[in-house]
Amino acid sequence: MKKTLVSALTTALVVGAASTTFAAANPFSDVPADHWAYDAVAQLAQDGVITGYGDGTYKGQKQITRYEMAVMVARAMAKSQNVTVSGNDKALLDKLAAEFGDELNNLGVRVANLEKNADKVKWNGTAEYTAKRHIEEKSVDKDETTNTLLFRLEPSAEVNNNWHVNARLDATADLRADTGDNVTLKRIWAQGDYTNFSTKLGKFAPIDDDSIFDTTFSGAEVSFGKALKLTAGAGRIASAKDVKSAKYDTANYQYAGLGYDFGKLSLGADYHHLNSATVKADYGEEATYAKNATDEANIWMAKGAYKFDKNWAVNGYYAENHDADAYQKAAAAELDYKGAEQENKGTWGAWVAYRHLGNNVDLFNTYDAIDAGQKGWEIGGNYTLFKNVVAQARYGRNKDLGDDHKAQNVFGRVNFFF
Repeated sequence: MKKTLVSALTTALVVGAASTTFAAANPFSDVPADHWAYDAVAQLAQDGVITGYGDGTYKGQKQITRYEMAVMVARAMAKSQNVTVSGNDKALLDKLAAEFGDELNNLGVRVANLEKNADKVKWNGTAEYTAKRHIEEKSVDKDETTNTLLFRLEPSAEVNNNWHVNARLDATADLRADTGDNVTLKRIWAQGDYTNFSTKLGKFAPIDDDSIFDTTFSGAEVSFGKALKLTAGAGRIASAKDVKSAKYDTANYQYAGLGYDFGKLSLGADYHHLNSATVKADYGEEATYAKNATDEANIWMAKGAYKFDKNWAVNGYYAENHDADAYQKAAAAELDYKGAEQENKGTWGAWVAYRHLGNNVDLFNTYDAIDAGQKGWEIGGNYTLFKNVVAQARYGRNKDLGDDHKAQNVFGRVNFFF
């Protein structure tokens, strides 16, 4: 393989030296300006996997031929034989190799087990074991332990160069009760990606699903820009659970977010709005969702993250539901060190965080060691046991916001990715 690549790259350099002659006889068409390969190559160039043209640059504003794209992919494939490439970059490189397989073959580079049209539908997923113990101080009766299994499939089907259809299917099992659920279609949406514009249609996750809105809704989303990005969405969402009927009401839902990526620093400001008769139902035993029995929820959030170097980073946010009578504020600050990479055995990470999660603003909590309606410290770490097998552990020491009752959460999980 290495000899073939060296031979191919030598040929590419010779052809490059005679670029004027080649330009007249080039049998390959230009890669369209809005083709996904440009973003993929730009990401790989940023990560140092692709070196671009012979002068080491990537001319992102210049439309190039499929041959030129294949030359860059071939160079990256040769480089990946000698250096460690992250899992995400490896996946991008494999996808580029599949897309430009014909051109790579013409260069003499054989792409084993990859065919241009063989990956129209991709299946990814995880098998996940989770154990959690909740310990209430001075109240042994309230100790709770859960053991669950999750099997998740995430297919993605290519429609054309711009559009994909994506889905998520989950099946869960309670190991303590020896019970299981049927497969549930959690998400399904069509996504179109263009230069500086993308859109989603269907059932998918909104913005801030990594903090206070870890849920799904049915509707549409559009986003514009890259470094400066505006995102807006609207639709319907299963909101509060009615106390009397124990059923979820469906609310009108809209959101908007503006973010800017400075490189090491990223900043954002987001807004969420819900409107439903059941919005006034209690989210906690002592919580009153909105003032004066209004059916509105208006949540504002400011957030930011900073990456000091390849090892250290911080992130945080502040959010408030100004229509709530109580428990209307949420905030978090987290310090991260490295992080487990599922493709690379032995990689690991650790973090420490403080979270204050008012349950009338943290409506769909995503944290495993600090629950909605609590405040407290969390420490955690993750480690790649084997390729695509990642373990994580979290410990949270917290207080209820209502009565300062102390508790602890111990959380562990092992993921088998495929």
